[in-house]
Amino acid sequence: MRRIVTETTIQASPADVWEVLTQLERYGEWNPFIIEAKGTIDTGEHLEVKMQQPGRKPITFRPTVTEVIPGSVFEWLGHLGVRGTFDGRHRFELEESDGGTRLTHSETFTGIIVPLLFRVLEKGTRAGFEAMNAALKTRVENAS
Repeated sequence: MRRIVTETTIQASPADVWEVLTQLERYGEWNPFIIEAKGTIDTGEHLEVKMQQPGRKPITFRPTVTEVIPGSVFEWLGHLGVRGTFDGRHRFELEESDGGTRLTHSETFTGIIVPLLFRVLEKGTRAGFEAMNAALKTRVENAS
């Protein structure tokens, strides 16, 4: 198992951050990492997510939503190839913090080839998370 965790603080309420984070169809307007997303944010539903790490070609995943706590948690589980080979549990957590919102954006990777690919994947994925976090912060704070 390997994990990437990033955090940022957004000067807006968790409800305001949640509203932007869950408007999947608008990701193409502001999100440099998840450049397209479709689907219903409800446990058990399948999404279609197109991600693009900096300097790489986009990859489309069809993850399953695994946890939704409105205003607080949005998580999905995706697979590269066959389940158990390379799986990623992508998670957004929102927590009220000093009049704003702390966003914890993480992914936990499991599967038999994770140890082989993680070093290559880690740098680009972390950069993508940080770019998305910064863009979300800008989007939400400019709307408030």
